[in-house]
Amino acid sequence: MNQPTIQEAIKVACSNCNLRELCMPVGFDSEDMQKLDEVVATRRRVKQGDLLFANGEEFTSLFAIRTGFFKTCISSADGREQVTGFQMAGEIIGLDGIVSDFHSCNAIALEDAEVCVMPFANIEDLSREFPLLQRHMHKVMSREIVRENGVMMLLGNMRAEERLAAFLLNLVQRLHARGLSQTEIVLRMTREEIGSYLGLKLETVSRAFSKFSEEGIIEVKQRYVRIIDPEALKKIFNPQTYC
Repeated sequence: MNQPTIQEAIKVACSNCNLRELCMPVGFDSEDMQKLDEVVATRRRVKQGDLLFANGEEFTSLFAIRTGFFKTCISSADGREQVTGFQMAGEIIGLDGIVSDFHSCNAIALEDAEVCVMPFANIEDLSREFPLLQRHMHKVMSREIVRENGVMMLLGNMRAEERLAAFLLNLVQRLHARGLSQTEIVLRMTREEIGSYLGLKLETVSRAFSKFSEEGIIEVKQRYVRIIDPEALKKIFNPQTYC
C-alpha cells in the first residue's frame, strides 16, 4: 500500500475547516464544498519572523490564514519599515498582488503560523462556475478597501489616543468573531509595530497605553491587555456619539 505524499497528507478540506465561515462563502451545500476543496492546494507552515511572500515576488496565490498572525509592511527609500496591516486566522492575505501580478508588500509571520494556499487560477476557474464564490471574493476585496480607508482616516484626522482606542476596539472585535474574548487580548505585535501602523512614535504609543491604564480603561501586563471599560474606549474613539 502506497504511503501518501507530504503534499497529500496536508491537503486541506475546506468542508471540515472550523474557519470556513470566516474565509469562505456561506451557503454552499456539501457538493459545492467538495468542489471548493479543489481551490486549496496545500497548507504551508510559516515560522515566526519568516516571509510568507515578499515585495516584488510574482503573485500566484491567495492565502487563507489558518493559525497565527501576520503583518504586512513596505520599506521606504531610506530602509524604514511601514506596517500596513495586521492579519489573523480566518482572513485572506495576498490580495495586493492581483493588480499587477506581483506582490507590493512583505507579509511576515508574527508567530508560528499556518496558511491554506489557494492558487488564484483555481479561484478564477471556480468563480465562473459559482457566482456565490465570485461575490464572496468581491466582498473580501471590498473589505480591504474599506480597511485602507479607515487607516487613512486614522492617520489623517485622529489624535494619538483616538488612534490607539480605534486599533484596540477593531482588534478585539475581530478576535471575538473567532470565538475569543471580547475584553482580553494578547498582542502579537510590538508597540513599535503598532506605532508604525498608526503613524505614531513608539514613545507616543507607550504614553497612550499608560494613560488608558492610569484612567482604569485597560489593564496592561507586557503584551497582555484587558479592556476594563469598553464604553470609555469607544467614547475616546468616537466622542461625538456620546455628546
